[in-house]
Amino acid sequence: MYDLTGFQRDLLYVVAGLDEPHGLAIKEELEDYYESEIHHGRLYPNLDTLVDKGLIDKGQRDQRTNYYTVTRRGRREIEARREWESKYVDLAE
Repeated sequence: MYDLTGFQRDLLYVVAGLDEPHGLAIKEELEDYYESEIHHGRLYPNLDTLVDKGLIDKGQRDQRTNYYTVTRRGRREIEARREWESKYVDLAE
């Protein structure tokens, strides 16, 4: 996960948190978080990068709609990142 941009990491987290989201659902979640518009030209190439890296899979719901799921490798990467973060950020204090 060290080689992902912050945006790509956020995409991975959103895909992991939703049940087979399609691109527009992911876009809406990120727009809520960033409080700004996410353009298709930014969203889909970054989703494709995550697919190429083996962190998410892309399926086809119909001829126009793809959906995304996190792979086992993607889940392992998220867990490793959370463990690393917990060494430095302890919110229980």
